[in-house]
Amino acid sequence: MTIPTNHQLRRIFTAVMLVFPVLVFGVRRTDFPDTFVFGSGSSAYQVEGAASEDGRTPSIWDTFADAGGYGGATADVSCDAYHKYKEDVKLMADTGLEGYRFSISWSRLIPNGRGSVNPKGLQYYNNLIDEIVRHGIQPHVTLCHSDLPQVLENEYGGWMSRKIIDDFTAYADVCFKEFGDRVLHWTTLNEVNVFTLGGYDNGMSPPNHCSPPFGMRPCPIGNSSTEPYIAGHNLLLAHSAVVRLYRRKYKSTQHGFVGLNLFAFWSLPYTNKTADVIAAQRANDFYLGWFVNPLIFGDYPDIMKKNAGSRLPKFTRRESKQVKGAIDFIALNHYMTVRVKDSSNSLENDIRDFTADSAFEFILKNGGTLPGQYSVTEPGLQGVLEYFKQAYGNPPMYIHENGQMTPRNATLNDTTRIEYLQAYIGNLLDAVRNGSNVKGYFTWSFLDCFELFNAYESAFGLYYVDLNDKELTRYPKVSAHWYSNFLKGKSYKHSDKLLLHSSQ
Repeated sequence: MTIPTNHQLRRIFTAVMLVFPVLVFGVRRTDFPDTFVFGSGSSAYQVEGAASEDGRTPSIWDTFADAGGYGGATADVSCDAYHKYKEDVKLMADTGLEGYRFSISWSRLIPNGRGSVNPKGLQYYNNLIDEIVRHGIQPHVTLCHSDLPQVLENEYGGWMSRKIIDDFTAYADVCFKEFGDRVLHWTTLNEVNVFTLGGYDNGMSPPNHCSPPFGMRPCPIGNSSTEPYIAGHNLLLAHSAVVRLYRRKYKSTQHGFVGLNLFAFWSLPYTNKTADVIAAQRANDFYLGWFVNPLIFGDYPDIMKKNAGSRLPKFTRRESKQVKGAIDFIALNHYMTVRVKDSSNSLENDIRDFTADSAFEFILKNGGTLPGQYSVTEPGLQGVLEYFKQAYGNPPMYIHENGQMTPRNATLNDTTRIEYLQAYIGNLLDAVRNGSNVKGYFTWSFLDCFELFNAYESAFGLYYVDLNDKELTRYPKVSAHWYSNFLKGKSYKHSDKLLLHSSQ
């Protein structure tokens, strides 16, 4: 395929408004509060590249990829955002992003996991943040996005040890000290529920721990029955330690906020049978309440304590007090609505993992395990935000990831992505108007990048990155122009239509 030039793309997008009615969009940026932030996102390992440059050491994600986790694909170069950050920030500004969500590579900033700060890593993040702020964009920073330094995994097992609490807190202290004068929005950890299950139950993601019969791929080490709960417990303790540090040492001068990020389906009962209705609530308790209940109420959901028993660690009275309230906002990564079917028979198994303890199964409309593209017929943002409003007292919320998955290729006419964004932003507006305390929305992702579960096979980006071009040229998809028009307050009359050509 011949990739259109930017001029041709603009002509494609604006010249002929004739035959694509599904792209008519009634929701406007001005329908949301002025303080609401719209942006897009990435993470360090997925876009930075420069994997072994300027003092950076491997993370558990590097190790997983290098060991063949993606059939030989790695993010050693990826989008090379380490060298191309100025170009990328200019694209963000040109697009009209109000916020940019990214993460810091712990092993780039502190290569040994603790101790000395790497001057070149520090310089890179200072330069990146300065560039973002200079363009009038809010930086929203995640401290750890699945990329724990491998040296700490080797030394004491990473998140399986409580030693991680002190090291993670010390790392956060460096970030707050060095960047907190410009960064107000901090997230400690990304998708703690998915990271824990993928890393310690089914082995589908770093650090690749699991045990038979539960693993979905071979794992060199692990215990699927106990490790997810232990790692999750330590993640909560580490998160709360960082929040306490910020409030004690930085809040009064920096005036920022510290939150936690979870993956969130919107779970609906498969049928109206009582067992499935209860199973849908159980899904929320296990996938969301696992981390949110301790932060709001000081303890795990009762159903988790009942079904997991002694395999679920207990909070001491002191720990419960420390964890409860250790949250300024909750961030969600949300992509689709699922149906939940009861499978309580799994509780009869002698050996159980998290999935068996939760005693339900997800049913997708197409009958597969993951759809090729996400449906737009049942956007679930309003549902999941309403759930947080009702169950947890309407805490401040951010949507950190939301976007459409497509095959990764050079097709820039990503009309399905536009359909998806328009449906979900409209659904988000319904939630805002219904009183949900949601503060911002970020698409995933700004660039096509290295994805957690399938590397370069799928794409979520507003911009295509040509990996076969040594310059790694970025090309705006039609969705980038669409999102830009939305952000800049441009709109089309209800009768307007959009014609997209496959080539020009």
